[in-house]
Amino acid sequence: MRSPFSSACLGLVLAGVVIGAPAARAQDNEIASARDLYTSAAYDDALAVLNRLHASDRPPAEAKVIEQYRAFCLLALGRGADAEKAIEAVVTAEPSYHPSDSDVSPRIRSAFADVRRRMLPVIIQQKYAQAKASYERKEWAAAAAGFSQVLVTIADPDLVADASRPPLSDIRTLASGFEELSAKAAAPPPPLPAPVVQAPPPPPQPVVPAPPAIYTAEDRTVVPPAAITQTLPSFRGVSPIERVGRIEVIVDETGAVESAVMTASVSSAYDKLAVAAARNWRYTPASVNGKPVKFRKIVQITVKPTS
Repeated sequence: MRSPFSSACLGLVLAGVVIGAPAARAQDNEIASARDLYTSAAYDDALAVLNRLHASDRPPAEAKVIEQYRAFCLLALGRGADAEKAIEAVVTAEPSYHPSDSDVSPRIRSAFADVRRRMLPVIIQQKYAQAKASYERKEWAAAAAGFSQVLVTIADPDLVADASRPPLSDIRTLASGFEELSAKAAAPPPPLPAPVVQAPPPPPQPVVPAPPAIYTAEDRTVVPPAAITQTLPSFRGVSPIERVGRIEVIVDETGAVESAVMTASVSSAYDKLAVAAARNWRYTPASVNGKPVKFRKIVQITVKPTS
């Protein structure tokens, strides 16, 4: 039984999944066999092979690939309810995953989008609770990474409508504040000051007005700036581990970025792109008693490992 969408197109997607998971491909030739069966439109045979693999007994990376294959096969066979369960397993294992717009049919994209819109709000609330628990245990790095993941998931294109209203809009506000506090707490302490060398008093200098104060999130009197544009470049290349970086920006009284510097590196090449992008960010100015002020803001950058 052939699907109304292109089996060849989906075969390319499945091949891409295997290429993206070298450990699973090397350890289990049966996955490659299932791919070949699917590509040849032998959907029932491919599904039989995948069912024998028992995704629940496999490492997470392999289990995710198996469930992706099963979802594609079940959709091709018109078994929507079973396909939905397989998609749920994929979304649970990797909330950020969704099929590429350029490689799959609208039917598959729609099926994944429907499940993700239903499941992601619950997953976001769970991830927020886990990050908050890390924050309360003063596990700053884990908390910052968790809150960053919450914010990335809320910004998912499938949640555009839900993200603008409670509870996701409230979680986004809280996660943004806690992420900044966690990132700041996780930063290494400043170096000890150099010993003071006594010197003769300098001659009197003309009085120069003090520069404007720079406020931070710790100042209770300040209303922090709100992001208008704060887009980071995509990480190009392969990352075998999760990378967490931080960029510190000074937002001036007009909401423009006065300076940007990496305080925790992702990679030398990516750091340059991130700093260049940050100089073009725009915010509503921070204010104290209604008056615009300068503000030091920490932005967490998390690059997930490439599977």
